[in-house]
Amino acid sequence: MLPDIKSFTQEELQARFAEWKQPAYRVAQLLKWLYVHRVTTWEEMTNLPRALRDRLKQEFTLGTLELVRKQGSRDTTQKFLWRLADHSLIESVLIPANPALYGEASDRHTLCISTQVGCAYGCKFCASGLDGWKRNLGVHEIVEQILATERTVTSDERRVEAEETPSLVTRLSSRLINNIVVMGMGEPLANYDNLLKALKILNAP
Repeated sequence: MLPDIKSFTQEELQARFAEWKQPAYRVAQLLKWLYVHRVTTWEEMTNLPRALRDRLKQEFTLGTLELVRKQGSRDTTQKFLWRLADHSLIESVLIPANPALYGEASDRHTLCISTQVGCAYGCKFCASGLDGWKRNLGVHEIVEQILATERTVTSDERRVEAEETPSLVTRLSSRLINNIVVMGMGEPLANYDNLLKALKILNAP
């Protein structure tokens, strides 16, 4: 099975592109498509040569999470249920800061992300382990929770931006999520290596 492109750091991609004799600036172009434009297909990366896109398609997957259900209103906390490629289910929760004075839009948005499918620890106060532990999430599955949430919310906002009362959740900034908390499904330190690499990717400039 091919690895997902979002499992690789900038340095790892630079090394791979150097092996392919690609100019260094191509990595920056690729990263912009992945993490700024949040594209879901290779074909959307229109400033990459066709031959390079074909090579990327041969070497990597570009997986996305499937939204199964979204709960909560546009201007408050929203919970997302995602289906993974193997049909496992995980959750992420978007938590806006309290609105500023005078009803202005929230200026900070925190996403609570999952690191495992289920949980093995069985804490009495938590429902994550009720069905036991299934597996660790891969680096790309941790990273993709942020991208999938931003895609979903900004898409929703564009559909309703003409309303008289705009949502308090977002001003359609290029980066919706400011903060990440790793308090979703699973025990983060039990998936330490994948989590640490995902956080390195997510915190890259």
